[in-house]
Amino acid sequence: MRISSHQCVRRQLAPDHPLAGKTVYVPAMAAGSADAFCAALGWLGVDAYPTPPSDARTLELGGKHTLGDECYPAKITVGDYIKILEQPDTDPKRTVFMMATGGGPCRFGQYAPYLKMLLRNLGYGEIQLFSPSNERGYSEVGDLGTPFLRAAWRALVGGDILRRLLLQTRPYETTASTSDKAFQDSVDDYCQTMRHSCASADCQMKSLAASLVRARDRFHSVPVRKTPALPLIGVVGEIFCRLNTFSNENLVRRLEEQGAECWISDIPEWIAYTNHGELLQLREDGHGFTWDALRSKLRSRVQHTDEQALLAPFHDDFAGRSEPEVAGLLELAYPYLPHPGADGEMVLSVGKAAYLALNGADGVVDISPFTCMNGIVSEAIYPRLSRDYGDIPIRNFYFDGTQRDLDRDVGIYLELARSYREKRLRESQSCAGPSDGATAAL
Repeated sequence: MRISSHQCVRRQLAPDHPLAGKTVYVPAMAAGSADAFCAALGWLGVDAYPTPPSDARTLELGGKHTLGDECYPAKITVGDYIKILEQPDTDPKRTVFMMATGGGPCRFGQYAPYLKMLLRNLGYGEIQLFSPSNERGYSEVGDLGTPFLRAAWRALVGGDILRRLLLQTRPYETTASTSDKAFQDSVDDYCQTMRHSCASADCQMKSLAASLVRARDRFHSVPVRKTPALPLIGVVGEIFCRLNTFSNENLVRRLEEQGAECWISDIPEWIAYTNHGELLQLREDGHGFTWDALRSKLRSRVQHTDEQALLAPFHDDFAGRSEPEVAGLLELAYPYLPHPGADGEMVLSVGKAAYLALNGADGVVDISPFTCMNGIVSEAIYPRLSRDYGDIPIRNFYFDGTQRDLDRDVGIYLELARSYREKRLRESQSCAGPSDGATAAL
């Protein structure tokens, strides 16, 4: 289909918009995804960047400016933002920090209010906070217009697709770092494509899909070992800690280095869950047949359609690794944490652990901040879930920035995963019967 010239005009931010002429910093929760999200902002003319890589200074500043009762992601995000203020060229009046928020008992809901108070106490009260809430499916980004809301979703989905390609390729590469290079090149390509995409939604989708096809071809060109599949480890837990490699001390890479492949829960899973929660709340409040409910349903429908369009080129790559619908996760979690009585990441983690056990995983690890409520509740559930699903090994890894022998713990856990895998394969061969086994042997 030919794209008319007016469709290819980039959108521009209105001069009187609160973000016009300002620099927006976004927490670098997940490699690739944060970059793509910033590129979606850049598409509208907003100067946006992920926070610089976290380091020892991050922990020093985060520890200095938190009270100690906050969970680890708060310490990291606060430290990264204060680190930006140390840069001599930072203009507080033209600086915006993005800090999403939410309701419920999780301490995450206090991140934005605390950061705002902290900045005011430090003399940086003029810094603007951009704080979309999970209670409204993060739809406040719609203040920038529906086109950005849709582009931001496409950015996050694309970032997750690239990460899935990386995790399925890197454990089998024959030359170190070739997968990482393919990933970074693909992220750069996707971000450039997003930043310079045209105004039309259809036109933008066409260019983003083409970028992902180029990424697929890059990963297909990475030389890999033709060996049997490695033990598959599902990764669930608190969203920031499981995706931010600094906060979890590169646990996924450590698992890979000791001979495993990882399947990590993605960002769209959480957003789909918040959309579901928003609609459920509207119904409970008696607003199930209102414009707000209709908008929520339409947003979910459009997001699902866009996600499927971006995933279309990867039918073969992700065969057997499809991500479940939120309703399916809630159903699997129901015997342990009945929804809606139980809410939050604990429900998703338990439901996803069950889904992973049913779909070929040889183990599940839960990555959470130390003292995380969701992690603690999930940990109490996992022994029962493990028994119900053939004694699949499930292990919680908590993080708070302290040093420990993580590689030893990973090694011990993977021995359990390998034993479970061997048992599962033996049972599978036994169920196949003599004739099937003979055929397989041939």
